[in-house]
Amino acid sequence: MSAAVASTAAYLARRAAQKQRVRILYRRALKDTLNWAVHRHLFYRDASDLRERFDANKNVEDLDTIDKIIYEGEASYNKWRHPDPYIVPWAPGGSKFTRNPTPPEGVSLLIFIIQ
Repeated sequence: MSAAVASTAAYLARRAAQKQRVRILYRRALKDTLNWAVHRHLFYRDASDLRERFDANKNVEDLDTIDKIIYEGEASYNKWRHPDPYIVPWAPGGSKFTRNPTPPEGVSLLIFIIQ
């Protein structure tokens, strides 16, 4: 394997890792936007602004600059993340999760059907 091929492989691997970090950051930030925007019309505006922030840097080619932008974006996301995110009520951590827990073993339930 020549040095040029190894260099190209390293470059492609680093770019793939960067793309994945950006994708994860965008999805997390977009989902967190739902926690801040109570109404859909507010969410759509905030989501559009978020997309513009990501699109502003999509043509950057320098790998070190991209790493710096990603680092700053992740730091900004962690700083402004919602302190009390919305949790679907029946999901773990939601208000209805295990509201009606299953009965302990050995306890039988009688089900009556009223006609």
